[in-house]
Amino acid sequence: MMRPALTIARYTLLEALRNRLLWLLLLMAAGAVALSGFLNELALTESRQLQAALMGALLRLAAVFLVATFVITSMAREASDKGLELLLALPLPRATYLAGKLAGFGALALLPALLFGGLGLFFAPPAQAALWGFSLLCECWIVAAFSVLCMLTLSQVLPALAAAFAFYLLARVIGTLQLLGHGAAGAHSGGQQALDAGIDGLALLLPHLDQFTRSDWLVYHSGSGADAGLVAAQTALYVTLLSAAALFDLHRKNI
Repeated sequence: MMRPALTIARYTLLEALRNRLLWLLLLMAAGAVALSGFLNELALTESRQLQAALMGALLRLAAVFLVATFVITSMAREASDKGLELLLALPLPRATYLAGKLAGFGALALLPALLFGGLGLFFAPPAQAALWGFSLLCECWIVAAFSVLCMLTLSQVLPALAAAFAFYLLARVIGTLQLLGHGAAGAHSGGQQALDAGIDGLALLLPHLDQFTRSDWLVYHSGSGADAGLVAAQTALYVTLLSAAALFDLHRKNI
């Protein structure tokens, strides 16, 4: 079981490299550095902190966007070329296929994490840049696992992309929504309290990506081991749950 999964992972990663994904990452990195450097020249105070925060935010969005887009388009291309049917026609468990795809996409996420994390060394000590890069890797793993689930469930590129980006956006702002909802608890009506309860319930289901890859780790060097542990725990939980859901959906398919 391990060898076929590694083979699938290897070819998944090779597909990304052949599609010039590494060049796209380099272009994104150069663009983020150039834009943040331009704004650095315009800032009157704390220019270096502004440059670090802006560059970190741009690189984070670029990594998530490229990983989610590649995962979905790669699986759509494989389904269109009947590659999935060919693989599953072999004496190969569907769990092995899914494990190989997830491992390949997980290895792909190492590229932006290492490249963009290395750029963080220009603004933060190695420990803080490493924490930021590790958190970016975990964030990309969660997004990749959810993108796989979206593609297996929805089967179409546009709905899968929309669902993946909506999931990411909601996971990024769910903490803020909770703060806004509970900010004036005494003035809440019955309807508002029900809405707050709904937001709290949603927050229990979603990863809190607002606690991942924070720019203040690069700007103020405030990251700690507790932050790394929180990121790792959430990643392990949600990647496991999303993988189990994807496997369940894959077993339901009649291919």
